[in-house]
Amino acid sequence: MKIAVPKECRRGEARVAVSPEVVKKLIKFGFTVAVEKGAGIGTSFTDAAYKEAGAQIAPGAAATYRGADMVFKVAAPESGELATLKKGTILVAHLNALADIKGMQALAKTGVTAFAMEMMPRISRAQSMDILSSQSNLAGYKAVLDAASEFGRVLPMMMTAAGTVPPARVFIMGVGVAGLQAIATAKRLGAIVTATDVRLSTKEQVESLGGKFLEVDPEMEKDAQTESGYAREMPPEYFEKQKQVVAEHLKKQDIVITTALIPGRPAPILLTEGMVATMPAGSVIVDLAVEAGGNCSLTKLNQVTTTKNGVKIIGHGNVASRMAEDASVLYAKNLLNFITPHVDPDSKSFAFDWEDETISGTLVTKDGRVVHPRLVELVQPAKKHKSKIPAAKKANG
Repeated sequence: MKIAVPKECRRGEARVAVSPEVVKKLIKFGFTVAVEKGAGIGTSFTDAAYKEAGAQIAPGAAATYRGADMVFKVAAPESGELATLKKGTILVAHLNALADIKGMQALAKTGVTAFAMEMMPRISRAQSMDILSSQSNLAGYKAVLDAASEFGRVLPMMMTAAGTVPPARVFIMGVGVAGLQAIATAKRLGAIVTATDVRLSTKEQVESLGGKFLEVDPEMEKDAQTESGYAREMPPEYFEKQKQVVAEHLKKQDIVITTALIPGRPAPILLTEGMVATMPAGSVIVDLAVEAGGNCSLTKLNQVTTTKNGVKIIGHGNVASRMAEDASVLYAKNLLNFITPHVDPDSKSFAFDWEDETISGTLVTKDGRVVHPRLVELVQPAKKHKSKIPAAKKANG
């Protein structure tokens, strides 16, 4: 079996889907691994390192994909890459499936069996396969460093002969993996940290890292978590109360990092223009949800802007890619851990257990169809809507 690892086409994507270490393990399974020339250029993974690990270095994308039984990618294939995928190829990548239904339909037409790794179920044995966790962990760390680099003061308290410098106040909005890492990093740098989340269950996690939890409405927050561990979409009255509580808190904060995301939906607005206007001059906002629309209404994708009252807003997209080497190492291990239980050592091929939660939970296309239940639900309403149009026209005619 041949596993192909093409160079990523997405603009600004520096990561690669395998590391030399993972290549060695795939070779031990008896697989052939083809890595496109320069695929690791955004990291320290040279073609020589891949070749030494046992990979074949393909001169271009066409040669990489040719004859591939499985493809490892970071981002979903772009339109030009779809034509290179042969029917029956197994694709493993971050497909952004819930937000790109048309893309999944186009992928299904190619006959590819595609696994969307971002849809990995939140179960204990799948933690080592969870790309959202591994990449968000790095993003939370980088967010604090980005904020510190734009902030005009130091984060820890410093006692000097010239006087005492007070510690910075850092507020984390959204206590998922990224938020928890941001809390830990800000605390290590000496800041005073507070955090909030709709899930009241995160309070203990925040406090265990040395932060203080800012509650909005404990009663509403009791049911704010889905069975899979993600934040549930909250009612309008909750967000109104949250705005009031947060607005008052923001007046004393130096750095705010927002991380709130709802899978398959636009990011909730947590910071309005009016709220930002109350923040002190020189304060910094880092919006990690910018690619999903942003948690701050003023954030601009891939830009650092400054408001009239002197607040800097950082909107870097694809933050994990800005630490491409570590991000690629972790991502590659996630993919390796995902496929390993389904490798047949005798035939040196794959024998997927289609009933396995990690398989059924991530499988989005198979046999020319979109098959994931959550995606099917999104596709069917559109079809029903279209089917009603001719009938309506006939009735009006």
